[in-house]
Amino acid sequence: MGFENATPIQEQAIPVILENKDLIGCAQTGTGKTAAFLIPLIQKLRNTPGNKIKALVIVPTRELAIQIDQAMDGLSYFTGVSSFPVYGGGQGDVFSDQKKAIIQGADLLIATPGRLLAHIKLGYVDFSSLNTLILDEADRMLDMGFFPDIKTITEKLPEERQSLMFSATMASEIRKLSNQILKEPEQINLAIAKPAEGITQRCFLVYDGKKIALLEHLLAEEEVQNMLIFASRKTSVDTIVRSLQRKNYDARSIHSGKSQDERNETLRAFRNGHVKILVATDILSRGIDIEGLSHVVNYDIPDDAADYVHRIGRTARADATGMAISFINEDDQFKISNIEALIEKELEKEKTPGSIGESPEYDPNRRPSRGRGRGRGRGHGGGGGRGRSHGGGKGQRHQGNRNRNKDRNASAKPGGDTQNNNQGGSSSNKKKKRPFRRKKKGGGSNGNAAPPSSQGKE
Repeated sequence: MGFENATPIQEQAIPVILENKDLIGCAQTGTGKTAAFLIPLIQKLRNTPGNKIKALVIVPTRELAIQIDQAMDGLSYFTGVSSFPVYGGGQGDVFSDQKKAIIQGADLLIATPGRLLAHIKLGYVDFSSLNTLILDEADRMLDMGFFPDIKTITEKLPEERQSLMFSATMASEIRKLSNQILKEPEQINLAIAKPAEGITQRCFLVYDGKKIALLEHLLAEEEVQNMLIFASRKTSVDTIVRSLQRKNYDARSIHSGKSQDERNETLRAFRNGHVKILVATDILSRGIDIEGLSHVVNYDIPDDAADYVHRIGRTARADATGMAISFINEDDQFKISNIEALIEKELEKEKTPGSIGESPEYDPNRRPSRGRGRGRGRGHGGGGGRGRSHGGGKGQRHQGNRNRNKDRNASAKPGGDTQNNNQGGSSSNKKKKRPFRRKKKGGGSNGNAAPPSSQGKE
Protein backbone atom coordinates (compact mmCIF):
# COMPACT_ATOMS: atom_id res chain seq x y z
CA MET A 1 0.00 0.00 0.00
CA GLY A 2 3.02 2.29 0.01
CA PHE A 3 3.37 2.44 3.82
CA GLU A 4 6.71 1.72 5.42
CA ASN A 5 6.65 3.70 8.66
CA ALA A 6 3.88 5.46 10.54
CA THR A 7 4.01 9.24 10.59
CA PRO A 8 3.97 10.92 14.03
CA ILE A 9 0.24 11.70 13.86
CA GLN A 10 -0.50 8.10 12.82
CA GLU A 11 1.75 6.66 15.51
CA GLN A 12 0.03 8.64 18.24
CA ALA A 13 -3.58 8.72 16.97
CA ILE A 14 -4.18 5.11 15.91
CA PRO A 15 -3.79 3.54 19.40
CA VAL A 16 -6.08 6.20 20.92
CA ILE A 17 -8.76 5.59 18.28
CA LEU A 18 -8.56 1.81 18.74
CA GLU A 19 -9.13 2.35 22.48
CA ASN A 20 -12.41 4.06 21.52
CA LYS A 21 -11.43 7.38 23.12
CA ASP A 22 -12.39 10.79 21.77
CA LEU A 23 -9.50 12.66 20.17
CA ILE A 24 -8.54 16.10 18.98
CA GLY A 25 -5.52 15.91 16.68
CA CYS A 26 -3.67 18.96 15.48
CA ALA A 27 -0.93 18.48 12.89
CA GLN A 28 0.28 20.40 9.90
CA THR A 29 -0.91 19.53 6.43
CA GLY A 30 0.73 16.62 4.64
CA THR A 31 1.47 14.58 7.77
CA GLY A 32 -0.87 11.66 7.14
CA LYS A 33 -3.99 12.65 9.09
CA THR A 34 -6.30 10.83 6.68
CA ALA A 35 -4.65 7.45 7.22
CA ALA A 36 -4.46 8.18 10.95
CA PHE A 37 -8.24 7.89 11.22
CA LEU A 38 -9.12 5.62 8.27
CA ILE A 39 -6.87 2.71 9.23
CA PRO A 40 -8.30 2.17 12.75
CA LEU A 41 -11.80 3.03 11.51
CA ILE A 42 -11.69 0.20 8.96
CA GLN A 43 -10.74 -2.25 11.70
CA LYS A 44 -13.67 -1.06 13.82
CA LEU A 45 -16.13 -1.27 10.92
CA ARG A 46 -15.05 -4.81 10.00
CA ASN A 47 -16.01 -5.92 13.49
CA THR A 48 -19.38 -4.15 13.54
CA PRO A 49 -22.26 -6.09 11.92
CA GLY A 50 -25.36 -4.59 10.35
CA ASN A 51 -26.44 -2.74 7.23
CA LYS A 52 -26.83 0.74 8.65
CA ILE A 53 -24.53 3.76 8.65
CA LYS A 54 -21.87 3.19 11.31
CA ALA A 55 -19.45 6.08 10.78
CA LEU A 56 -19.57 9.61 9.44
CA VAL A 57 -16.71 11.83 8.24
CA ILE A 58 -17.61 15.50 7.76
CA VAL A 59 -15.34 17.56 5.51
CA PRO A 60 -15.45 21.14 4.19
CA THR A 61 -15.23 20.50 0.44
CA ARG A 62 -16.38 18.07 -2.20
CA GLU A 63 -12.82 17.54 -3.48
CA LEU A 64 -11.74 16.37 -0.04
CA ALA A 65 -14.78 14.11 0.25
CA ILE A 66 -13.88 12.47 -3.05
CA GLN A 67 -10.23 12.11 -2.06
CA ILE A 68 -11.01 10.48 1.29
CA ASP A 69 -13.44 8.09 -0.44
CA GLN A 70 -10.69 7.15 -2.88
CA ALA A 71 -8.34 6.54 0.03
CA MET A 72 -11.01 4.39 1.66
CA ASP A 73 -11.43 2.39 -1.55
CA GLY A 74 -7.76 1.47 -1.52
CA LEU A 75 -7.33 0.80 2.18
CA SER A 76 -10.54 -1.24 2.58
CA TYR A 77 -10.43 -3.07 -0.74
CA PHE A 78 -10.33 -6.62 0.66
CA THR A 79 -12.25 -5.94 3.87
CA GLY A 80 -15.85 -5.68 2.66
CA VAL A 81 -16.24 -2.27 4.30
CA SER A 82 -18.29 0.13 2.18
CA SER A 83 -18.13 3.90 1.88
CA PHE A 84 -19.83 6.61 -0.14
CA PRO A 85 -19.18 10.35 -0.61
CA VAL A 86 -22.07 12.77 -0.13
CA TYR A 87 -21.51 16.21 -1.64
CA GLY A 88 -23.24 18.82 -3.76
CA GLY A 89 -22.91 19.54 -7.46
CA GLY A 90 -23.36 17.21 -10.39
CA GLN A 91 -26.54 15.95 -12.01
CA GLY A 92 -29.74 14.68 -10.44
CA ASP A 93 -28.57 11.06 -10.55
CA VAL A 94 -25.76 11.99 -8.13
CA PHE A 95 -28.32 12.90 -5.48
CA SER A 96 -30.24 9.69 -6.21
CA ASP A 97 -27.09 7.57 -5.85
CA GLN A 98 -26.34 9.26 -2.53
CA LYS A 99 -29.89 8.62 -1.32
CA LYS A 100 -29.59 4.95 -2.26
CA ALA A 101 -26.30 4.58 -0.37
CA ILE A 102 -27.79 6.27 2.69
CA ILE A 103 -30.95 4.13 2.70
CA GLN A 104 -29.10 0.86 2.07
CA GLY A 105 -26.62 1.73 4.78
CA ALA A 106 -23.08 2.34 3.58
CA ASP A 107 -20.74 1.60 6.48
CA LEU A 108 -19.10 5.02 6.13
CA LEU A 109 -20.43 8.29 4.77
CA ILE A 110 -17.95 11.04 3.84
CA ALA A 111 -20.04 14.19 3.58
CA THR A 112 -19.99 17.93 3.23
CA PRO A 113 -22.31 19.63 5.73
CA GLY A 114 -24.74 21.31 3.34
CA ARG A 115 -25.51 18.25 1.21
CA LEU A 116 -25.80 15.97 4.24
CA LEU A 117 -28.33 18.35 5.80
CA ALA A 118 -30.33 18.30 2.56
CA HIS A 119 -30.65 14.50 2.87
CA ILE A 120 -31.40 14.68 6.60
CA LYS A 121 -34.27 17.11 6.00
CA LEU A 122 -35.88 14.62 3.61
CA GLY A 123 -36.31 12.18 6.48
CA TYR A 124 -34.62 8.95 5.38
CA VAL A 125 -31.20 9.29 7.05
CA ASP A 126 -30.86 6.73 9.87
CA PHE A 127 -27.98 7.36 12.25
CA SER A 128 -29.27 5.01 14.97
CA SER A 129 -26.32 2.61 14.52
CA LEU A 130 -23.64 5.27 14.11
CA ASN A 131 -20.74 4.84 16.53
CA THR A 132 -18.02 7.11 15.09
CA LEU A 133 -18.01 10.78 14.06
CA ILE A 134 -14.94 12.36 12.46
CA LEU A 135 -14.53 16.05 11.68
CA ASP A 136 -11.66 16.54 9.22
CA GLU A 137 -10.19 19.98 8.50
CA ALA A 138 -12.32 21.33 11.34
CA ASP A 139 -10.67 24.75 11.28
CA ARG A 140 -11.47 25.13 7.60
CA MET A 141 -15.12 24.24 8.18
CA LEU A 142 -15.41 26.86 10.89
CA ASP A 143 -13.67 29.38 8.64
CA MET A 144 -16.27 28.68 5.94
CA GLY A 145 -19.14 29.27 8.35
CA PHE A 146 -20.26 25.65 8.81
CA PHE A 147 -20.45 25.75 12.62
CA PRO A 148 -24.31 25.92 12.76
CA ASP A 149 -24.58 23.07 10.24
CA ILE A 150 -22.17 20.90 12.20
CA LYS A 151 -24.14 21.53 15.39
CA THR A 152 -27.40 20.60 13.65
CA ILE A 153 -25.89 17.37 12.31
CA THR A 154 -24.33 16.31 15.60
CA GLU A 155 -27.68 16.79 17.37
CA LYS A 156 -29.07 14.05 15.08
CA LEU A 157 -26.38 11.55 16.12
CA PRO A 158 -26.43 9.09 19.03
CA GLU A 159 -24.94 10.56 22.19
CA GLU A 160 -22.98 7.38 22.80
CA ARG A 161 -20.34 7.52 20.08
CA GLN A 162 -16.66 8.09 19.52
CA SER A 163 -15.89 11.57 18.19
CA LEU A 164 -12.64 12.56 16.52
CA MET A 165 -11.57 16.00 15.38
CA PHE A 166 -8.60 16.80 13.14
CA SER A 167 -7.38 20.29 12.43
CA ALA A 168 -4.27 22.00 11.11
CA THR A 169 -4.60 24.85 13.61
CA MET A 170 -5.81 25.14 17.18
CA ALA A 171 -7.70 28.44 17.27
CA SER A 172 -10.03 29.32 20.13
CA GLU A 173 -13.05 28.45 17.95
CA ILE A 174 -11.72 24.91 17.56
CA ARG A 175 -11.43 24.58 21.33
CA LYS A 176 -15.01 25.80 21.69
CA LEU A 177 -16.28 23.28 19.13
CA SER A 178 -14.34 20.43 20.71
CA ASN A 179 -15.81 21.22 24.12
CA GLN A 180 -19.31 20.88 22.67
CA ILE A 181 -18.76 17.71 20.66
CA LEU A 182 -15.97 15.70 22.29
CA LYS A 183 -16.00 13.99 25.68
CA GLU A 184 -12.75 14.12 27.67
CA PRO A 185 -10.69 13.90 24.48
CA GLU A 186 -7.07 12.89 24.22
CA GLN A 187 -5.03 15.66 22.57
CA ILE A 188 -2.24 15.43 20.04
CA ASN A 189 -0.39 18.58 18.95
CA LEU A 190 2.36 18.28 16.37
CA ALA A 191 4.23 21.21 14.78
CA ILE A 192 1.23 23.49 14.47
CA ALA A 193 1.27 26.08 11.66
CA LYS A 194 4.82 25.44 10.47
CA PRO A 195 5.77 24.62 6.87
CA ALA A 196 7.38 21.25 6.22
CA GLU A 197 11.15 21.18 6.46
CA GLY A 198 11.49 20.14 2.82
CA ILE A 199 9.96 23.36 1.44
CA THR A 200 12.29 26.02 0.05
CA GLN A 201 10.51 29.36 0.49
CA ARG A 202 11.22 32.29 -1.85
CA CYS A 203 9.59 35.73 -1.97
CA PHE A 204 9.68 38.34 -4.73
CA LEU A 205 8.80 42.02 -4.39
CA VAL A 206 6.80 42.75 -7.52
CA TYR A 207 4.15 45.14 -8.81
CA ASP A 208 0.86 43.57 -9.88
CA GLY A 209 1.39 44.46 -13.51
CA LYS A 210 4.71 42.57 -13.58
CA LYS A 211 3.51 39.36 -11.96
CA ILE A 212 2.77 37.56 -15.22
CA ALA A 213 6.19 38.50 -16.62
CA LEU A 214 7.85 37.29 -13.40
CA LEU A 215 5.88 34.06 -13.54
CA GLU A 216 7.01 33.45 -17.12
CA HIS A 217 10.60 34.22 -16.09
CA LEU A 218 10.46 31.65 -13.28
CA LEU A 219 8.90 29.01 -15.54
CA ALA A 220 11.80 29.51 -17.94
CA GLU A 221 14.54 29.59 -15.29
CA GLU A 222 13.36 26.96 -12.79
CA GLU A 223 13.20 23.22 -13.34
CA VAL A 224 9.45 23.01 -12.98
CA GLN A 225 7.97 19.54 -13.05
CA ASN A 226 4.53 20.87 -12.25
CA MET A 227 3.23 24.05 -10.64
CA LEU A 228 0.18 24.95 -8.58
CA ILE A 229 -0.60 28.68 -8.55
CA PHE A 230 -2.92 30.20 -5.96
CA ALA A 231 -4.82 33.42 -6.64
CA SER A 232 -7.35 35.08 -4.38
CA ARG A 233 -10.22 35.55 -6.84
CA LYS A 234 -11.87 33.57 -9.61
CA THR A 235 -11.39 36.44 -12.05
CA SER A 236 -7.66 36.50 -11.27
CA VAL A 237 -7.42 32.75 -11.83
CA ASP A 238 -9.00 33.02 -15.27
CA THR A 239 -6.82 35.99 -16.22
CA ILE A 240 -3.63 34.14 -15.27
CA VAL A 241 -4.64 31.06 -17.25
CA ARG A 242 -5.43 33.09 -20.36
CA SER A 243 -2.12 34.94 -20.12
CA LEU A 244 -0.14 31.71 -19.79
CA GLN A 245 -2.03 30.01 -22.59
CA ARG A 246 -1.23 32.93 -24.90
CA LYS A 247 2.43 32.14 -24.19
CA ASN A 248 1.78 28.50 -25.12
CA TYR A 249 1.96 27.19 -21.55
CA ASP A 250 -0.28 24.23 -20.72
CA ALA A 251 -2.36 25.80 -17.95
CA ARG A 252 -5.84 25.12 -16.59
CA SER A 253 -7.98 26.50 -13.78
CA ILE A 254 -10.06 25.31 -10.83
CA HIS A 255 -12.43 27.50 -8.84
CA SER A 256 -16.00 27.45 -7.55
CA GLY A 257 -17.29 28.81 -10.86
CA LYS A 258 -16.44 25.52 -12.56
CA SER A 259 -18.79 22.54 -12.57
CA GLN A 260 -17.85 19.54 -10.46
CA ASP A 261 -17.15 17.44 -13.56
CA GLU A 262 -14.83 20.15 -14.91
CA ARG A 263 -12.99 20.37 -11.61
CA ASN A 264 -12.60 16.60 -11.34
CA GLU A 265 -11.32 16.33 -14.90
CA THR A 266 -8.83 19.19 -14.47
CA LEU A 267 -7.48 17.88 -11.18
CA ARG A 268 -7.15 14.37 -12.59
CA ALA A 269 -5.26 15.67 -15.64
CA PHE A 270 -2.91 17.65 -13.40
CA ARG A 271 -2.25 14.69 -11.13
CA ASN A 272 -1.55 12.44 -14.10
CA GLY A 273 0.94 14.88 -15.58
CA HIS A 274 -1.17 15.76 -18.61
CA VAL A 275 -1.34 19.39 -17.43
CA LYS A 276 1.78 21.15 -16.15
CA ILE A 277 0.29 24.28 -14.56
CA LEU A 278 -2.85 24.48 -12.44
CA VAL A 279 -4.20 27.85 -11.26
CA ALA A 280 -6.70 27.74 -8.41
CA THR A 281 -8.37 29.59 -5.60
CA ASP A 282 -8.04 28.36 -2.01
CA ILE A 283 -10.47 25.58 -2.85
CA LEU A 284 -7.32 23.43 -3.28
CA SER A 285 -5.34 24.71 -0.31
CA ARG A 286 -6.55 22.07 2.16
CA GLY A 287 -6.11 18.33 2.27
CA ILE A 288 -5.66 17.77 -1.47
CA ASP A 289 -2.60 15.65 -2.24
CA ILE A 290 -0.80 15.98 -5.56
CA GLU A 291 2.06 13.54 -5.68
CA GLY A 292 5.43 14.97 -6.68
CA LEU A 293 4.33 18.62 -6.86
CA SER A 294 7.53 20.58 -7.41
CA HIS A 295 6.35 24.21 -7.16
CA VAL A 296 3.64 26.22 -5.42
CA VAL A 297 3.18 29.92 -6.23
CA ASN A 298 1.29 32.44 -4.12
CA TYR A 299 0.32 34.81 -6.91
CA ASP A 300 -1.63 36.74 -4.28
CA ILE A 301 -0.71 36.58 -0.60
CA PRO A 302 -3.58 35.13 1.47
CA ASP A 303 -5.22 37.33 4.11
CA ASP A 304 -4.92 34.65 6.77
CA ALA A 305 -1.34 33.70 7.62
CA ALA A 306 -2.40 30.10 8.34
CA ASP A 307 -3.66 29.79 4.75
CA TYR A 308 -0.09 30.46 3.58
CA VAL A 309 1.02 27.33 5.42
CA HIS A 310 -1.81 25.29 3.92
CA ARG A 311 -1.12 26.52 0.40
CA ILE A 312 2.59 25.77 0.37
CA GLY A 313 1.89 22.50 2.15
CA ARG A 314 0.70 21.08 -1.17
CA THR A 315 4.40 20.53 -2.00
CA ALA A 316 7.07 18.64 -0.04
CA ARG A 317 4.51 16.19 1.32
CA ALA A 318 5.52 13.00 3.11
CA ASP A 319 9.15 14.10 3.56
CA ALA A 320 9.60 15.08 -0.09
CA THR A 321 11.06 18.43 -1.20
CA GLY A 322 9.55 21.33 -3.12
CA MET A 323 9.63 25.08 -3.65
CA ALA A 324 7.12 27.72 -2.62
CA ILE A 325 7.30 31.14 -4.31
CA SER A 326 5.33 34.17 -3.15
CA PHE A 327 4.69 37.40 -5.05
CA ILE A 328 4.56 40.42 -2.73
CA ASN A 329 3.15 43.66 -4.05
CA GLU A 330 3.25 46.87 -2.05
CA ASP A 331 -0.15 46.22 -0.44
CA ASP A 332 0.64 42.66 0.71
CA GLN A 333 3.77 43.42 2.69
CA PHE A 334 1.95 43.65 6.00
CA LYS A 335 0.54 40.17 5.39
CA ILE A 336 4.06 38.78 4.93
CA SER A 337 5.10 40.15 8.31
CA ASN A 338 2.14 38.30 9.85
CA ILE A 339 3.19 35.11 8.07
CA GLU A 340 6.76 35.46 9.33
CA ALA A 341 5.47 35.87 12.88
CA LEU A 342 3.35 32.72 12.53
CA ILE A 343 6.09 30.49 11.09
CA GLU A 344 8.76 32.12 13.28
CA LYS A 345 11.07 32.69 10.35
CA GLU A 346 12.13 35.75 8.38
CA LEU A 347 11.78 35.23 4.64
CA GLU A 348 14.30 36.72 2.24
CA LYS A 349 12.71 39.22 -0.15
CA GLU A 350 14.14 39.10 -3.67
CA LYS A 351 13.70 41.94 -6.11
CA THR A 352 12.02 41.62 -9.48
CA PRO A 353 14.72 40.90 -12.11
CA GLY A 354 15.86 44.13 -13.73
CA SER A 355 14.94 42.84 -17.16
CA ILE A 356 11.30 42.81 -16.06
CA GLY A 357 11.10 46.09 -14.19
CA GLU A 358 11.48 47.83 -10.87
CA SER A 359 10.44 46.41 -7.51
CA PRO A 360 8.38 48.06 -4.77
CA GLU A 361 10.34 48.98 -1.65
CA TYR A 362 9.76 46.66 1.27
CA ASP A 363 8.05 48.29 4.24
CA PRO A 364 6.15 45.81 6.44
CA ASN A 365 4.55 48.66 8.39
CA ARG A 366 3.01 50.15 5.27
CA ARG A 367 -0.76 49.97 5.20
CA PRO A 368 -2.46 49.10 1.90
CA SER A 369 -3.79 51.82 -0.34
CA ARG A 370 -7.56 52.06 -0.73
CA GLY A 371 -7.42 51.61 -4.48
CA ARG A 372 -5.09 49.18 -6.15
CA GLY A 373 -4.04 48.93 -9.75
CA ARG A 374 -3.13 52.58 -10.20
CA GLY A 375 0.56 52.56 -9.23
CA ARG A 376 3.73 52.04 -11.20
CA GLY A 377 3.76 48.84 -13.20
CA ARG A 378 0.25 47.93 -12.15
CA GLY A 379 -3.04 47.59 -13.93
CA HIS A 380 -3.06 44.08 -15.36
CA GLY A 381 -1.81 40.60 -14.76
CA GLY A 382 -4.64 39.20 -12.71
CA GLY A 383 -3.20 40.11 -9.32
CA GLY A 384 -5.78 42.70 -8.46
CA GLY A 385 -6.56 43.84 -4.97
CA ARG A 386 -9.63 44.12 -2.88
CA GLY A 387 -8.97 47.48 -1.26
CA ARG A 388 -9.28 45.87 2.17
CA SER A 389 -7.70 46.81 5.44
CA HIS A 390 -5.25 44.47 7.16
CA GLY A 391 -4.47 43.16 10.59
CA GLY A 392 -7.56 40.97 11.03
CA GLY A 393 -10.17 43.73 11.15
CA LYS A 394 -13.60 43.58 9.63
CA GLY A 395 -12.49 45.30 6.46
CA GLN A 396 -9.97 42.56 5.83
CA ARG A 397 -12.41 39.69 6.13
CA HIS A 398 -15.63 41.12 4.73
CA GLN A 399 -15.27 39.90 1.15
CA GLY A 400 -13.88 36.53 2.18
CA ASN A 401 -16.75 35.91 4.58
CA ARG A 402 -19.27 36.98 1.97
CA ASN A 403 -17.83 34.49 -0.53
CA ARG A 404 -17.77 31.73 2.09
CA ASN A 405 -21.40 32.38 2.96
CA LYS A 406 -22.26 32.22 -0.73
CA ASP A 407 -20.60 28.78 -1.01
CA ARG A 408 -22.25 27.65 2.21
CA ASN A 409 -25.71 28.66 1.02
CA ALA A 410 -25.13 26.84 -2.24
CA SER A 411 -24.08 23.70 -0.38
CA ALA A 412 -27.45 23.38 1.32
CA LYS A 413 -29.20 22.88 -2.01
CA PRO A 414 -29.45 19.48 -3.69
CA GLY A 415 -27.47 20.79 -6.65
CA GLY A 416 -24.78 22.72 -4.84
CA ASP A 417 -21.87 22.40 -2.47
CA THR A 418 -18.24 23.47 -2.36
CA GLN A 419 -15.12 21.10 -2.56
CA ASN A 420 -3.11 12.61 -1.65
CA ASN A 421 -3.08 11.03 0.81
CA ASN A 422 -3.83 9.48 -2.49
CA GLN A 423 -4.09 6.50 -0.31
CA GLY A 424 -7.00 5.08 -1.88
CA GLY A 425 -7.93 5.59 -5.40
CA SER A 426 -5.73 5.46 -8.34
CA SER A 427 -5.67 9.00 -9.59
CA SER A 428 -5.22 7.77 -13.13
CA ASN A 429 -8.78 6.50 -13.26
CA LYS A 430 -11.63 8.90 -13.81
CA LYS A 431 -13.54 9.18 -10.55
CA LYS A 432 -17.11 8.91 -11.76
CA LYS A 433 -18.70 7.68 -8.56
CA ARG A 434 -20.07 4.19 -8.82
CA PRO A 435 -23.67 3.49 -7.86
CA PHE A 436 -23.66 2.20 -4.28
CA ARG A 437 -23.18 -1.54 -4.03
CA ARG A 438 -22.39 -3.14 -0.68
CA LYS A 439 -19.09 -5.04 -0.74
CA LYS A 440 -18.94 -8.69 0.18
CA LYS A 441 -16.96 -9.47 3.31
CA GLY A 442 -13.45 -10.60 2.54
CA GLY A 443 -13.19 -9.06 -0.88
CA GLY A 444 -13.46 -5.90 -2.91
CA SER A 445 -16.21 -4.98 -5.28
CA ASN A 446 -14.35 -6.82 -8.02
CA GLY A 447 -12.69 -9.92 -6.73
CA ASN A 448 -10.43 -10.27 -9.77
CA ALA A 449 -9.08 -6.75 -9.73
CA ALA A 450 -6.05 -5.51 -7.87
CA PRO A 451 -6.63 -2.88 -5.19
CA PRO A 452 -5.93 0.74 -6.09
CA SER A 453 -2.43 1.88 -5.17
CA SER A 454 -1.95 3.98 -2.08
CA GLN A 455 0.70 6.27 -0.70
CA GLY A 456 1.61 6.87 2.89
CA LYS A 457 0.55 10.49 2.77
CA GLU A 458 -2.37 12.59 3.79
